[in-house]
Amino acid sequence: MILIIEFVLLVLAVWAAMAGIVQYRRGVSFHQAALHAPLKLVFRISDREIDLARKAETPVIYAVWHQSSLDPATMLALLPDDTLHILDEASAKSPLLEPWRALARTIAFNAHHVFVSRRLVRRLKGNGRLAVYMPDDTEPDTKAFRLFRAVARIALKAEANVVPVYMERRGLVPARHVRTLPPMTIEALIARSGREDMRASEALFGRMIEVRGAPAPTVET
Repeated sequence: MILIIEFVLLVLAVWAAMAGIVQYRRGVSFHQAALHAPLKLVFRISDREIDLARKAETPVIYAVWHQSSLDPATMLALLPDDTLHILDEASAKSPLLEPWRALARTIAFNAHHVFVSRRLVRRLKGNGRLAVYMPDDTEPDTKAFRLFRAVARIALKAEANVVPVYMERRGLVPARHVRTLPPMTIEALIARSGREDMRASEALFGRMIEVRGAPAPTVET
């Protein structure tokens, strides 16, 4: 019995030490660090680039490629805790994500009604932060592309920076590497393109593809 107690205490001590390191390096709360530490160890997550996203000037939208439940769990643990996370309905209800959902405010995304844009725009204009999880589809059809149009419209109205985030898999035993790009407004992305007919949604989609390190395909808009 004593050995079991000692083992449990040792595990808790190692966990607390790992959380302390994450808290120090990433600047997150201890609660966030404690939930991120085991994910970081098990999935071998390299999270240095998240510092760029955390330091982005508000208002800001973090646009995250959503590949699995690991993406919202990691972002809830690493992004500033005043970020409003807009989750798909499955993630908003998943029991597995409940501990991480408690780290920040979350709302469910209704695919049929897109967003209540005015409320989100007001939040952003008050120097707010949003995290939106985009379906992992590099060639979305017209219906799926509505989400990009909605996010781009919100970013334009709020004059918000956009930071794309992608968790890249690397190696034979996949490790995860958090990739981000410097924050840019939709207006800046359109200006950079040099195209007078560039739509806001196209500019956003192109930036999202860019963080994946791939050329942007043609999509139906």
